[in-house]
Amino acid sequence: MPPETSPPSGQTLCGQDTRGPLSVFLRTETGSASVLLAGALAALVWANIAAGSYEALWGTELSVRIGSGEVSLDLREWLNSGLMTLFFFVVGLEARREFDMGELRERRRITLPLLAGLSGMLVPVAIYLSVNAGEDSVHGWGAAMSTDTAFALGMLAVFGTRLPGSLRVFILTVAVVDDFLALAIIAFAYSEAVSLPALLTALALFAVVLLVLRTLGMRFPSLYAILGAAIWVALLKSGVDPVVTGLAMGLLTYARPAERQDLERASRLFRRFREQPTPELERSVRRQIASTLSPNDRLQRMLHPWTSYVIVPLFALANAGITLSADQLARAFTSPVTLGILFGYVLGKPLGIIGATWLTTRLSGGRLHPPVGWGAITAGGTLAGVGFTVSLLIATIAFDGDELEQAKVGILAAVLCAFLLTWLVTGVIGALPRHSRARALLGTGRSIVDLSDPVDMDRDHVRGPVDAPVTLLEYGDFECPYCGLAEPVVRELLADFGDVRYVWRHLPLTDVHPGAQLAAEAAEAAARQNSYWEMHEQMMRHQGELRPRDLLRYAEEIGLDIDRFRADLRAGTGAAHVAADVESADLSGVSGTPTFFVNGRRHHGAYDIATLSAAVRAARARAALTGAGHEN
Repeated sequence: MPPETSPPSGQTLCGQDTRGPLSVFLRTETGSASVLLAGALAALVWANIAAGSYEALWGTELSVRIGSGEVSLDLREWLNSGLMTLFFFVVGLEARREFDMGELRERRRITLPLLAGLSGMLVPVAIYLSVNAGEDSVHGWGAAMSTDTAFALGMLAVFGTRLPGSLRVFILTVAVVDDFLALAIIAFAYSEAVSLPALLTALALFAVVLLVLRTLGMRFPSLYAILGAAIWVALLKSGVDPVVTGLAMGLLTYARPAERQDLERASRLFRRFREQPTPELERSVRRQIASTLSPNDRLQRMLHPWTSYVIVPLFALANAGITLSADQLARAFTSPVTLGILFGYVLGKPLGIIGATWLTTRLSGGRLHPPVGWGAITAGGTLAGVGFTVSLLIATIAFDGDELEQAKVGILAAVLCAFLLTWLVTGVIGALPRHSRARALLGTGRSIVDLSDPVDMDRDHVRGPVDAPVTLLEYGDFECPYCGLAEPVVRELLADFGDVRYVWRHLPLTDVHPGAQLAAEAAEAAARQNSYWEMHEQMMRHQGELRPRDLLRYAEEIGLDIDRFRADLRAGTGAAHVAADVESADLSGVSGTPTFFVNGRRHHGAYDIATLSAAVRAARARAALTGAGHEN
C-alpha cells in the first residue's frame, strides 16, 4: 500500500509543490491586493487624523555613506526609488518567465498584448492631454496611463468565477508592457537634469552585466546583486529614476523547467549523502538541488512575497495619504488633473485595449487573436483601468501641493470606478444565454498546446469514448504515491463526465522508485494480451508490492497466460514503448509525476476532483466553440 501522505495538491514530483510559476505568482499577487488596499486606507486615515506626523515621518532624511560616496534621500524617496526597484524586478522576472516558458514562448502571441498595452497607454494619455489642454498641469500626463498589476489581478480574483483563467495571462502581459513603458517614460520624461558621466557609467555597468551573463551564466547571483546596486546608484546620480534597474535585471534572468536529468543527478548525490553524511557532500547536494530550478524561479519564490506583502503596501502607506474634506473633493472633481486621470483610466484604458485588440485581430485576418472572448477582453479592459502604484509614483514626481492632492483623488476614484465597471460588465455577460456566454468568455481561438506528441489511438492506452471532446492525459509512475492519490480522482472524474477520455503514459522515476521501470514493462506485457487496464489497476492498488513475484501474481489474478507474460517481461518487450513515453515526456517538459494535460494543455495546480473537473468543463466549453479537443 502507498505510504500515508497529504491530499492531492498539485505535486508533479513526489514531495514537491508544483503549482505552476504563473499560478504561484497570481496567487501571491491577488492575495496581496487586500494588503495593498489596507495600506492605502491606513494612509488616508493617518493623513486625516494626524497630517503633520504623516508628512514628518516620510520626510525624514536617511543617508548611506561608503567612503567619500553618499546617497541621501528621505524615507518616501528610499521607498519609491529604492524598494520599488525590487517590485519591478519581480515584474521583470515574471515577464521573462512568460517569454521563456509561458504563453509568450510562441513569439507571435506577443504582438497582440504588446499593441494592446501600448494603445492602453496612448489613449488615456490623449484623454488627459485633451482635458488639460492649455493648463500648467498638462505635464502630468504620465500619471494617467499605467495599470496597477496587483490591484488588477486582485480585482480579477474577486470576479474569478465569472471570467476565464486565461484572461489573467493577457492582463499580466498587458500590465508588464505597461510597466516597462511607464518606467522608460519616468526615466526620460520625468527625470531631473541628466548627468551624462553618471548615465554613461550606468550604461557601461549594464554592458558588464550582459558580458558576465554571456560568459558565466547565472552561477554567481551575488555578483549580479552588486552590479545591479551599482547601476542603481549610477542612475540615481545621473538624475534618471533608478527603478528601471529592477525591470531590466528581471528581464535578463532566464527561466527554464526542471530537467529530469538534473533531478536524477540530485537524487544520486542525496543517496551518497545518506550513506556518507559529510559537510562536503551536504554542500554538493544543496548546490545540485538549487541548480535544478532556474534562477528566475528561485528569485520569484524568494522575493515575490516580500514585494507583494511588504513593499507595495508600504508604498501605498507612504503615498496615498491625502486630507479629505467636502470643499477639497468639490475642487478636485472640477480640476482638470483629477478629471484627466479619472477619464483616462475609466474610459481610455478600456477603449485603448479593446480597440487595439479588435483592430489587430481584424487587420491580421484572424492570425493574431486574443486568448479569450470579447466579453472577457472587455472585462480585462475595465480591470486595467485600475491605476495605483506607478500612477502614484509618477504623480509624486510630476506634481506637488494641491495638484498632487488632486491627482491622488483621481487615482483613488479610478480604482473604485474600475471595480464598478467590471462588476457591470461581468453582470451583463452572466445574463447571456449559456452558449453566448461561453463564446463571450472563451472566444474561438485555439489555445497553446504543451503536449509534444498528440494522442495516438494505435499505441496509447486510452479509456473512455474515442471521439470525446476532452482528453485527460497523465504521465505517471506505478510506484509514485501521488499517482496513487490521483487514481481515485481520475476514476471519479470519468464517472462524472461521460465525454472524457483518459490516457496514461509511463514516466518511471527510476532514481527514486527502483521498481517503477519493471512495473511499466509489466503493464505493457499485459497489454500484449489485451489486459493493460486490468494490470494497471492491480499495480495502482499495490504500489508498495511491485517485485517480480508480485507482478506474476497480479498477472495470474487477472487471467493472463503466465508463461507468455513471463517471457515478455524477461525479453523486455515493453521497454521500447516505455522509452517512447519517457521521450515524449522530456519533449513536453515533464520531469515529475503525476503530470496532467487537458486537451494538450498542461494542467498546473491541484489534481483534486474539484480542480480537475473545472479544467475539464473549461476544456469542453472551448472544444464546443472551436471544434478542437480529441486530437490531443
